[in-house]
Amino acid sequence: MLDIAEELHRWVEQGRDFAVATVVAVGGSAPRQPGAALAVDTEGTAIGSVSGGCVEGAVYELCGQALEDGETVLERFGYSDEDAFAVGLTCGGIIDILVTPVRAADAARPAIAAALAAAARGEAAALARIVSGPAELMGRALVVRPEGGSYDGGFGAHPELDRTVAAEAGAFLDAGRTGTLEIGEQGSRCGAPLTVLVESSVPPPRMIVFGAIDFASALVRIGKFLGYHVTVCDARPVFATRTRFPEADEIVVEWPHTYLERTQVDARTVLCVLTHDAKFDVPLLRLALRLPVAYVGAMGSRRTHLERNERLREVGVTELELARLRSPIGLDLGARTPEETALSIAAEIVANRRGGSGVSLTGAHTPIHHDTASAPAGRIGSVA
Repeated sequence: MLDIAEELHRWVEQGRDFAVATVVAVGGSAPRQPGAALAVDTEGTAIGSVSGGCVEGAVYELCGQALEDGETVLERFGYSDEDAFAVGLTCGGIIDILVTPVRAADAARPAIAAALAAAARGEAAALARIVSGPAELMGRALVVRPEGGSYDGGFGAHPELDRTVAAEAGAFLDAGRTGTLEIGEQGSRCGAPLTVLVESSVPPPRMIVFGAIDFASALVRIGKFLGYHVTVCDARPVFATRTRFPEADEIVVEWPHTYLERTQVDARTVLCVLTHDAKFDVPLLRLALRLPVAYVGAMGSRRTHLERNERLREVGVTELELARLRSPIGLDLGARTPEETALSIAAEIVANRRGGSGVSLTGAHTPIHHDTASAPAGRIGSVA
């Protein structure tokens, strides 16, 4: 539900009661991933989506029922072509959906409200909820923050279970993961195995665009569309201006390598070097290729690429480090305009992030969805 945190946070502040349906697990070619949510308040207002339209009507009804009876339920939707009016996924996938009431008197509301508030502010937080297990635990929630693994909420009279889930949810949060956690009977300390949904909300990943050229303007726009926090950096103040890049989150007038030395990056950061000028590129790429970032791409012709690689070798960049460089930047789309070029760069970034091949799906016999960020559900057996 943290994907619609801003709207739900407003509902909480307004004192509204609501029910939220969250995708817990998917199989096959499902339209939405775990964490996607649809919420319905007592007035019948709905926000969000769990299936892109296939089963929204049925889930809407389940939310209304949860508001009436206060019960948390887990529902599975699959594909059915036997009845034209049957509720199912036309794509042939399977989704499990957890429907939870969030009313003023519900025990989970404070923890859910805290998670929504943190996510709405752009802060890191993980929300853990029981998906399957003893009836008295269904619908309970625990929220974990990154500061020393502190947590609020919990699962009733089970402090050891709280600590176990908080530790595991903290690991999910560190990785920015959303998924399910299986806890065995001994590990749960409540006499039964449990399945826990952990939703992580982390600040948006960074895209840093070096080189305030016309191609950069188009890349900024598509970077924002993809959900990145976009920074434009250039040493030339006449080009690095708010007028030229109104949609950028940040504009920095500084030598690129100097800025990269002092700014924070992480494993989700993408670096796009569009300067194609050796005095900027070489010191910048020498540093960038040694940082633990997701993607480093550099613009230029094939001749520029070969000459740049030689200069990088001369300053000590190894072949292993050079192998990380995406250059010439982007996928082969036959791009000509700045917008088309930005699209080719964005396509390569997405393919790199999701494990895609970049080839046409037509005629290919490969999965459409193969998300490298989605690891199998964690499992805990006994806890000493």
